[in-house]
Amino acid sequence: MTSQAADGPETVVASRRSKITPEREREFFDAVLDQIRECGYESVTMEGVAATTRCSKSTLYRQWKTKPQFVAAALRANRRVRFAGIDTGSVAEDLRQAARAAGDWSGKDTRLLQALGPAVTADHELAQALREALVNPEIAALQEILARGVDRGEIRAGHPALEFVPAMMFGVLRVRPVLCGEYADSDYLSRFVEAVVLPALGLAEEPHDDEREPEPRPPFRG
Repeated sequence: MTSQAADGPETVVASRRSKITPEREREFFDAVLDQIRECGYESVTMEGVAATTRCSKSTLYRQWKTKPQFVAAALRANRRVRFAGIDTGSVAEDLRQAARAAGDWSGKDTRLLQALGPAVTADHELAQALREALVNPEIAALQEILARGVDRGEIRAGHPALEFVPAMMFGVLRVRPVLCGEYADSDYLSRFVEAVVLPALGLAEEPHDDEREPEPRPPFRG
């Protein structure tokens, strides 16, 4: 005799979901995120993703009831920690490597953040998925880099700039396309870390004697 639980809607949904392989699911997720980057969130439809991936739109609607749910699932599946594994033994070098890593993916992720901007203010689940996928993991990794620097004595505990380093790193990624019409690549972010982040933390290297600006000479008095 079949139990009531086995006949319930959760079992039916699980059965339907099991028909989609992980590879096929990844294809759906990649398609919707690519279309958001290229066309913007509002222009993307379940029908359009179905056409791109050659499936019926009913397949997508059975899996994800609404577009926000579909996009939130795609974001969570796309979660990556780009700064994972950075631990050189020096907080300054860790931040330099983080800058280079951020530059490698900044164009792709910044386009996605820009395209989702208006939508996440209106949909709590979408906003939470965006933070879980693209923001929180990188903030946690940066905070870990900084905490190791404090533990090693490279940065004094309670330094007022510690709180703002993630905001500085993420802020420059978002604002450079607005100011300059270009994404913040590895070279730009590396120079930003050297000129802004490290000095703010008291980690700027002192210039060598031959690199110092010469002292101005007093005016000649005859």
